[in-house]
Amino acid sequence: MPVILPVLDKSPVWGDNSFIAPNATIVGDVTMGNNCSVWFNAVIRGDVNSITIGNDSNIQDGAVIHATYQKAATYIGNRVSVGHNAIVHGCTLRDHVLVGMGAIVMDDAVVEEYCIIAAGSVILERTVCESGYLYAGVPAKKIKPITEEQRALLNKLPDNYIMYSGWFR
Repeated sequence: MPVILPVLDKSPVWGDNSFIAPNATIVGDVTMGNNCSVWFNAVIRGDVNSITIGNDSNIQDGAVIHATYQKAATYIGNRVSVGHNAIVHGCTLRDHVLVGMGAIVMDDAVVEEYCIIAAGSVILERTVCESGYLYAGVPAKKIKPITEEQRALLNKLPDNYIMYSGWFR
């Protein structure tokens, strides 16, 4: 059974057709849209600030979503994929974003639409990732425009995770 707990009278809320893995943890001021999935060992901790996740987004195995007390809420848009063991902290991810496995996105960063953050990359505080680009490295830098194939992946990946989550219902 997932750990779903209120914090200071604020309880997590999620939309229709959402999947929460049996060992996921979601606490506090967390709001998720429809068709979301929170996978095995993922933690979404809305204890110190709010976390908002749009429709059709997936938080993959071992990912951690958190915020900063009295400073930085976390906003994740529609059709966002947060990869295995990634950390998303006090930042904004616009629609159609992929945060690769093990990547870290820090406070007050903004990742604009149709961006890919490469696996293992670190987006530093207050960085703005321009729409339509691949960012990679530690610290991450703008590498190149995403290809049409990568754009198609950003459109398809959320649908794959909606399908996968159906296997567990």
